[in-house]
Amino acid sequence: MRLRVSAISFLNTAPLMWDFDHGDLRRDYRVDYTLPSACAEILRNGMADIGIIPAATYTTIPDLVIIPDIAIAARGPVRSILLISKVPIDQIKTVAADTSSRSSVALLQVLLKKFHKTAPEFVPMPPQLGPMLKSCDAGLLIGDPALLAKTGQHHVYDLAEEWKRCTGKPFVFAFWAIRKSALEGHDSVKIVHDFQQSRDNGLKSENIAKLATEWSVRLDLPESEITSYLTENIHYKLDEDCLAGLRTFYSYAAECGALPQAPALEFL
Repeated sequence: MRLRVSAISFLNTAPLMWDFDHGDLRRDYRVDYTLPSACAEILRNGMADIGIIPAATYTTIPDLVIIPDIAIAARGPVRSILLISKVPIDQIKTVAADTSSRSSVALLQVLLKKFHKTAPEFVPMPPQLGPMLKSCDAGLLIGDPALLAKTGQHHVYDLAEEWKRCTGKPFVFAFWAIRKSALEGHDSVKIVHDFQQSRDNGLKSENIAKLATEWSVRLDLPESEITSYLTENIHYKLDEDCLAGLRTFYSYAAECGALPQAPALEFL
């Protein structure tokens, strides 16, 4: 029986999905695309076996194991997680939040409370900057809407860059997780190999070029911007530095009340 995979329909996951979209892994897995928050919920309710979940979700779904060495992370500016504000960050009273990624919301809560000593009200809203800024002091955009945002003369804060400035560590936005109960009858070594190899193939220069061409049309962005985003802004390995950043985030988020206490990281 094929394992059910819930994936995210954003540009930043495209290299991870290379062998699923362009290779033969669809013979072994059934893939459905959705938003980050919905991806996690599908995994939670058992409608998927494997999901690329926002890091925050690991604190709320029991009995998950992480596929090792794969992440959507940033070691500096990420460009696709933006706080866009009419006022300086320490003066923000209300934030219109695109709730499609709980990790980004929790990250912003940590940055504001721990490092800027503020706790503004968060107002869930669709990711449309105009209405967001009409209703609130600032808007939080993630993923493709952030890449496409026309920020004008507003204050713009890249949350991954802010996290690195405040902590000196990378930030991990998402990773692959699998329900333990789904592993029965499946080869764990093959699963790890399949997902890591798909990432590696997606990051080959010739395939990045193909993704840049494909997504340039989808997003109406220059191919050079797509290429630089995938190769310079997003880091796709869950390495030791990223694990340190992830554990720091979990600690601060629990301290600030943004997330429950995270369980120990457990890997496939």
